[in-house]
This record gives sequence, C-alpha cells and structure tokens, in this order.
Amino acid sequence: MRLCLLLCLVLLSPPMATLHRHRSGETKKRGQELLPVVATVAPGSGDFAFDLYRALAATAPNQNIFFSPLSISISLAMLSLGARSNTKAQILQGLGLNPQESWDEELHSASQRLLQELGQPREELQLSLGNALFTKPTVPIQDAFLSAMRMLYLADTFSTNFEDPEGAKKQINDYVAKQTKGKIADLIEVLDGTEVMVMVNYIFFKAKWETSFDHKSTHEQDFHVTSETAVRVPMMKHEDEYYYFLDRNLSCRVVGVPYRGNATAFFILPREGGMGQVESGLKEKTLRKWLKLSVKRQLELYLPKFSIEGSYQLEKVLPKLGISDVFTSQADLTGISNHSSILVSEMVHKAVVEVDESGTKAAAATGTIFVFRSARLSSQRIVFNRPFLMLIVENSKNILFFGRVSRP
Repeated sequence: MRLCLLLCLVLLSPPMATLHRHRSGETKKRGQELLPVVATVAPGSGDFAFDLYRALAATAPNQNIFFSPLSISISLAMLSLGARSNTKAQILQGLGLNPQESWDEELHSASQRLLQELGQPREELQLSLGNALFTKPTVPIQDAFLSAMRMLYLADTFSTNFEDPEGAKKQINDYVAKQTKGKIADLIEVLDGTEVMVMVNYIFFKAKWETSFDHKSTHEQDFHVTSETAVRVPMMKHEDEYYYFLDRNLSCRVVGVPYRGNATAFFILPREGGMGQVESGLKEKTLRKWLKLSVKRQLELYLPKFSIEGSYQLEKVLPKLGISDVFTSQADLTGISNHSSILVSEMVHKAVVEVDESGTKAAAATGTIFVFRSARLSSQRIVFNRPFLMLIVENSKNILFFGRVSRP
C-alpha cells in the first residue's frame, strides 16, 4: 500500500500593470519594511532555501533552476507532524531547527499563523495558502495526526476510494485545479490503487507590477549563456525608480522590482564569471543585507522575457541536507499511521515561471510518495543579458520562488 503526499503552488500576475511611483521620502520606510526577512515559514530556517538551492544547483550545473522553498518547507513541516524519533529530528534539523529545543511545536504554530495571515483579504494582492487530505476510509490514520492537520494546517478532508484509481485521480486533480484557478490541472498523473492518503498543499498568488514594461520597448537582444554562446531573447526595457544595491563582497548587483501590494521580485546579476561566488555566499543574512541597504534609484532596466521550468527528485537531493531516514527502511512515520513499515519512496517537485512586460506567472508542485516499508542618483543602465538569479519575496517574510536563469 502507498501513502501519497502532493503539494502544489501557483504564482500569478494579470495581464495589465500600472505605474505607481513612491515618493523619495518613502524609500527608507520601505527598506525598513523589507528588513525582517526569513526564507521560509519555519522559524529559524532562514538558510533552508539557500542550502536547498545549492543542493539543486550541484545536480544541474549551468542549467536553469526554479523551485518554491515555501512549498517544500511546508511539505516537510507537515511530514514532520507525523514523523517520530530520528526521522523527525532529521527533518527539523534540515529545516534549520534544533530538535532538542522543542522547535517542532513552534514550527506548526508558525505554519498556522501563516495560513491565517494569508487567508486575510487584501485590496491589491491576492495570496492564499491551504491544504487538503484525501484518505482511504478503510485504512486507519492516527486521530491525532488528522486533528493536527485540521487545526494547525486548516486542512480540508475528503474520503477517497483509491481502489478506483481514475476516480481518485479525478477527485484530487479537480480540487487542485479549482484552488489554483486552473493553473495546475493534472497534478497527479498516475495512481495504482495502493495509495491510502494524498495530502495537497496549494498556494495562489496574484499581483501586478507597480511599474509595467512597455511592449513597444521590447526588442531582440543577445543573452550570453556563456562567454562563447549567445541566444537572441526579447529584452524588455523601462526606466524608473527601483530598489538597488551593489554588493561589492559578492560582486553582484541586486534590483528589486515591486508588485502592487506587499511582494517584490529581486533579480541578482553577478559580474561576468561570478555566478559561483554569489551562489556560495547566499545566506539569510545576505538577503537581509540586500534588503536593509537597498535604496530607490533611477535605473534604465533591461530584463529578458523568459520562461523556465524545473523538475527535481527531492528524495535524491534532501539527503544532502541531512534528511535521509524518511526515504529508507529506517523511516518512523508512526505519527501518521500505526503501520510501522511506512516510508517515503519518492518526492517530486516541479515548477515553471514566465516573466513578461505585465508581470509574472509561475506554478510549482511537490509530490511525496509514501510506501510501506535615499538621495536621487543619476540613471544607471543595468542589462540582465547573462545568467542571473531571481527571488520572489512576499510580505518580507517568505521566499515564494527562487531560481537561476541560465538560458531564457
């Protein structure tokens, strides 16, 4: 029998964006608002997103990378809810928490607060996060686990006949498609009737750029994939005030392009040949420094329209972060079911992003399969015409998406 956990995440921006300039006096205020950044929902796990990025990058040198740290961290948080002994300790440690200090309780409480916060209505930005459990009625799931999922993760629960694989797949996919406004229509591709539970996490985000790019200013230009290889890409252009910081220690330039509402896309351009230096230096305190020291500056910004995707087998990547037992016969997931032979056989994460003149569209899905056993400066020209990094940060608290654009 198999127990499946599947998560999905969506980021959307509608086709129109309007110009909205901040007064120069608001620069310091916005910088202060951006200061208290953490990388994921998990308390103390600020470096998790960057550690995971480096692990993914090591498996795909010089390739595009795109994933959702928030989706994966919540996946692991829910998994830890049903984990015990060393299996639980490894998950918490991988998230940057000390199992000896009872951080697991704070982890779930923080998740609950985040879900409640994101459920609040907003005028200019739509952002929601939710969970669901699809369970096989004849297989006992621990009552404490079900209660915690409902109370802490606000999970919807559904009885599902997994002995009818096609019917179960349709039930789950229809739910996910509805919650993600149709952007994830076929999260589950195959069920074989042996599953006992599917857990779904979804995130929906919709916002507009504060400053749109004019379609008439987009022209074909070279993007230098390597020093020897260039490809032609549609390069967007706009001159306006953007958040800007020159990091001399890491030899990179950081540009923050805000959405209307409280979210920002950060684009990081290393010096030529300096991607490795930036990747090695990525930490939570690095991001804090960028946000603290960034100032509004007049920029002539050139940014390519691009579409990239990533697909990762996390059961091969997470052991590099110390999360390994859950994928082996050593797994202890008795907090989910009293069957002692449950383990996670596969954990898949897929993501895609599109950036154009009007904004950003992105979607991601994570699937885990369990089996038994300041002052105004002159305009500066910045051209993102070589590999760069991208972060999408919400409310100065959560990195929703993180990626490397090596070849648009």
